[in-house]
Amino acid sequence: MSGWVIIAGLGPGAEDLVTPDVSDALAEATDIVGYIPYVARVPERPGLTKHASDNRVELDRAAHALAMAAEGRRVVVVSSGDPGVFAMASAVFEAVEAGAPEWRDLDIRVLPGITAMLAAAARAGAPLGHDFCAINLSDNLKPWQVIEKRLRLAAEADFAMAFYNPRSKSRPEGFERTLQVLNEACGDARPVIFARAVSTPDESIRVVPLPDCTADMADMRTVVLVGSSRTRIIRRAGAPIIYTPRSAL
Repeated sequence: MSGWVIIAGLGPGAEDLVTPDVSDALAEATDIVGYIPYVARVPERPGLTKHASDNRVELDRAAHALAMAAEGRRVVVVSSGDPGVFAMASAVFEAVEAGAPEWRDLDIRVLPGITAMLAAAARAGAPLGHDFCAINLSDNLKPWQVIEKRLRLAAEADFAMAFYNPRSKSRPEGFERTLQVLNEACGDARPVIFARAVSTPDESIRVVPLPDCTADMADMRTVVLVGSSRTRIIRRAGAPIIYTPRSAL
């Protein structure tokens, strides 16, 4: 088959955080597939067709990309951040496993990108400098009971944590409950970083002690980083530096 599928991460927002490999793939593509705002980040050009779709049709989107590649087209499936972190890479492979046998023989590649949590951590200092975990707070694809169990266990294990999709208009109660769980499990004033629209002109970084956090501090453009009990704050003129020591002792 002459077609291919590349699953690419567009990074957190700034053009200069898109990797050269991803830029090369976008330049070669005949078709771009992805969620509406991510596809919009790819410039129009002759010979390129863009296929934008809603955020809840990941498997349909993946199957469409694979079918086009089987017809000989060069398809890039785009995600923000890294495509393997709560994004399209796993959806494409799920479609491959369940789909037409010939899809397994396609040239399929994953190109990494800079994630929102890593971009946010870099802005703040190094809050993820020791063991950490990432949790998607959306209950679209898993029940809240699973999310709450993972939150409690991560807090008990004293991980630093990164939260994706913390609070949508349709389910604002999820992040309220998240803060309750963290306050119950942690019982301290560790720093929480609310990083909104990192690397874009709308970027804002806010550091708040855990007991002072409120649900309205986050939305779907926010990644939330929660320190461990070891996370430190270096006070200085201007924004503080937040870091977690590499030693767990």
